[in-house]
Amino acid sequence: MEFLEKRFKLKEHNTNVKTEILAGITTFMTMAYILVVNANILGDTGMDKGAVFAATAIAAFIGTILMGLLANYPIALAPGMGLNAFFAYSVVISMGHSWQFALCAVFIEGIIFILLTVTNIREEIINCIPPLLKHAVTAGIGLFIAFIGLVNTGIVTSGGAILTLGSMKAPLVLLSVFGLIIAAVLMCKNVKGAFLLSMIITAAVGMVCGLVELPKAVVSSIPSLEPVFLKAFSVETSQIFSFDMVVVVFTFLFVDLFDTVGCLVGVASKGNLLNEDGTLPRAKQALLADSIGTTVGALLGTSTVTSYVESSAGIAEGGRTGLTAVTTGFLFLISLFFAPIFTAIPPQATGPVLILVGVLMASSVLEINFKDPTDAIPAFLTFTMMPLAYSIADGIIFGIISYTILKLICGQREKINLSLIILSILFVLKFVFL
Repeated sequence: MEFLEKRFKLKEHNTNVKTEILAGITTFMTMAYILVVNANILGDTGMDKGAVFAATAIAAFIGTILMGLLANYPIALAPGMGLNAFFAYSVVISMGHSWQFALCAVFIEGIIFILLTVTNIREEIINCIPPLLKHAVTAGIGLFIAFIGLVNTGIVTSGGAILTLGSMKAPLVLLSVFGLIIAAVLMCKNVKGAFLLSMIITAAVGMVCGLVELPKAVVSSIPSLEPVFLKAFSVETSQIFSFDMVVVVFTFLFVDLFDTVGCLVGVASKGNLLNEDGTLPRAKQALLADSIGTTVGALLGTSTVTSYVESSAGIAEGGRTGLTAVTTGFLFLISLFFAPIFTAIPPQATGPVLILVGVLMASSVLEINFKDPTDAIPAFLTFTMMPLAYSIADGIIFGIISYTILKLICGQREKINLSLIILSILFVLKFVFL
């Protein structure tokens, strides 16, 4: 215990080993779905699903452990949703490239990110974002993950003009509502481990009622990595230096950069981990963990590894240090052996937790000055575009562009730095050419 105290500075962060471990378990359970979902999505490209499952678990383990040890942040990493869809359905299925080509693009992206991190460019991008927009990003991520929770549970579904309320008579929706009530009551009563406990109770009730399948086994064999391992290097040189590769790599870079920036800033802000001036301490170490995770993940055979907003669930449980991340990382490794158990937790159990984490993060809007339109408009665009465009990156883009334009035109140029102007120009060019 003394070693853990010295390594992760638990007392300094007002936490303890028990709290950190519970937080790590909670984070894992809210994002364990990626193990199966990522395998299914990349499997649509012809990749071996078992091999992708193993690559996903190992990449998440490596990236998350590095985040915990290098940056001492309670943030977990895994192959990112959205980025895996772009990998499978845009690069491979729509553009007609091989999945090996896509893996090569991810590998190149990872190498570029390592270089950008070492040269402090990524850190500068994080620190140039005004505190106002960081609060908006936190609130936006809250709305974003609450929306994910509502959709995953079936409480909100497609229909009507765009979305509609799900059937309140459907058994699985009722199970989700039950889970939401349990989680909310436990949270209001300040029960330690409230989110983790609510997920276990909801899953158990679902299994007893026959709504959720019981695990078919306890232990399973580890799938072989061989079908996808190091296949990024099987791409011909002519393809590596093609224009299509440049476009694909740039898109991966762009989306991953601002998804990661948004997640780090939003989650760190909610955990009170930012410096007094609003900058992110140990940003380089955090970004390096992300970069290495992506590079190693491509070698293992999976899509871009990035920071996960579900880490907010662990932070809401009190996780404040890298020990939370280390716990989550080892659970990803263990999942290789106990996949049937970990993947048996249904979205009806994890969705309510995401909804309530959204509630906690949305409180950041209280820090925004809505009396000044040049603050209110960029902030509003930031936190509404995230769930509506289903993209953290797009929310940040709209926020930064509108903030820069309004401050420049409305006589508040002292609040704009060169980095914001450069970013705004790049964002506009992105919309024009991509």
